[in-house]
Amino acid sequence: MTHDSGAGRGGSLRDYWTDGSVSRLCAALSELSGVSVQLRDERGIVLGPDDDAEFFGGKVEPIDPGSHVFPIRIGGDTVIGSVVVSAIDSDGSGDSLVASEAIVVQMGQMIASMATEMCTDVSELRIRYKAIEVLYRLNAELVAGGRVSDTLKLTLETALEAFGLEAGAIMLLPEDSEGLGRTDLEDELERSASVGLSEDWLSSPLPLSAGREIDRASLDGEVTVIEDLHKDDRILAIEQVEREGLRSFIGTGMVFDGRPIGVIRLYSRSMRKFTGAERRLVRSIGQSAAMAVEQARLIKMKARERRTQRALKIAGTVQQRMMPNRLPKVEHLDIAARFRPSYQIAGDFYDVFEVRDKIGIMVGDVVGKGIVAGLLMSAVRATLRAYAELSDDLSRVMARTNEAIHRDTTVSEFATIWYGVFDPTNNELCYVTAGHEPPLLLTMSPDGTWTQELLRGEGLVAGIQSDEEYSMQRVVLKKDQIVVAYTDGMMDALDFTGQRFGRQRLIEAVVSTLNEEPSASAERVIERIFWHMRQFTGLQPQADDETVVVMRAK
Repeated sequence: MTHDSGAGRGGSLRDYWTDGSVSRLCAALSELSGVSVQLRDERGIVLGPDDDAEFFGGKVEPIDPGSHVFPIRIGGDTVIGSVVVSAIDSDGSGDSLVASEAIVVQMGQMIASMATEMCTDVSELRIRYKAIEVLYRLNAELVAGGRVSDTLKLTLETALEAFGLEAGAIMLLPEDSEGLGRTDLEDELERSASVGLSEDWLSSPLPLSAGREIDRASLDGEVTVIEDLHKDDRILAIEQVEREGLRSFIGTGMVFDGRPIGVIRLYSRSMRKFTGAERRLVRSIGQSAAMAVEQARLIKMKARERRTQRALKIAGTVQQRMMPNRLPKVEHLDIAARFRPSYQIAGDFYDVFEVRDKIGIMVGDVVGKGIVAGLLMSAVRATLRAYAELSDDLSRVMARTNEAIHRDTTVSEFATIWYGVFDPTNNELCYVTAGHEPPLLLTMSPDGTWTQELLRGEGLVAGIQSDEEYSMQRVVLKKDQIVVAYTDGMMDALDFTGQRFGRQRLIEAVVSTLNEEPSASAERVIERIFWHMRQFTGLQPQADDETVVVMRAK
């Protein structure tokens, strides 16, 4: 892009200008068909194929009567430009038209639709990239455990930068509060961070809305958007809003584990529409900020036992949200997973999610245990999943994830990751690994025995070297072939003599199950794996986190 007005904003077609390909298409169609096809910005200025997005000049050209104007929209209703199609004479006599009315209309609709789709894709990509940047910065602050004031100042500045807004504030409830009381006074909330707002505004005893309606909705987890504060009946003291120069609003609550922490309020000084992607982003910022506040408050606790228990609850809740509650149903694939942490907070993780009509499968293990490992796990999972939405190139997805982890962690923090994508249309499994244990692939031979091989890959653990390269592998799964992906805790289980369960025993556990039950489901295979492990370890305590994902092709 050569011109960018900020992630997700859609004021002008020029904000999405790339290489002029749409303008060249319009020019080519005009020449070939005898139909004048023009691409115009929101002001009506024609955008030619050779124009430079950084130096747009020109003046508004009138539209000929009888022309067809097809708007280009972002966010459903924001017009950022248009395609103007005019039928012209083949000889200048005005007696005959080169193209019929139906062809003119169809041509304009197709080009406008294509331009809308391109601009929408660019807008969504900006939001996704910005979301990755924002959430990773907040996660890094969360792991660092800084002061509440510093964390919230960073949160507010990052949010305003992400949305391209001019003013905002973060207000916290008292630490032990369970929610807003019955009072309608603003001093029930504590100002924790503010940007671009006057002291008169911040010290006003009146809340933003009558009955604290907006704050209550925010603390219930809603995102509130107001396009025009001057015309919203809920707003108190409209005159003060006008004096402050505020026009549009987006806000949400900071809620952690069902408990309200505070509210984030962001303002624009001009009329502004907010897209669905922007609403999701502000909710994510609110959730991350809430976790950051909770983490920072832990450090202030003097009682070690209270601090430890609170930290375990926070990290445990975060981890439970990271694991899928229910695995998606997949055509041609039976899939099951199980995660057994050795402590309340674990470094293991897995994920199974839909990604562009395919299924992504992730298994990983971050170094260490405890709160830092749990928080790093959530950051790694969120980062890889975000990049997975942007590309089918698994090598690039893992490389970008590794780069982000390396940038925002210390030298002693890293993760092993195996990430695969299953395509149900052809049963192809593409995968890439970052120093993770290679999954097992089991195949039934013609004589009824099961053979096994390892799905090996190349790539260093994530977070060690920023420019590490990862190679994507492919395998087409045949009916009844089984893939077992796992973490090293499955092999590190110990018996009373100190012997490891090991990979060979893991293989034998799977094969013996399939020999006894050739049609065993993925869930049944997992049950039998853990049964064999418990038979081996007896009463020995669990040595490490244990995570396994089993896939059986159908």
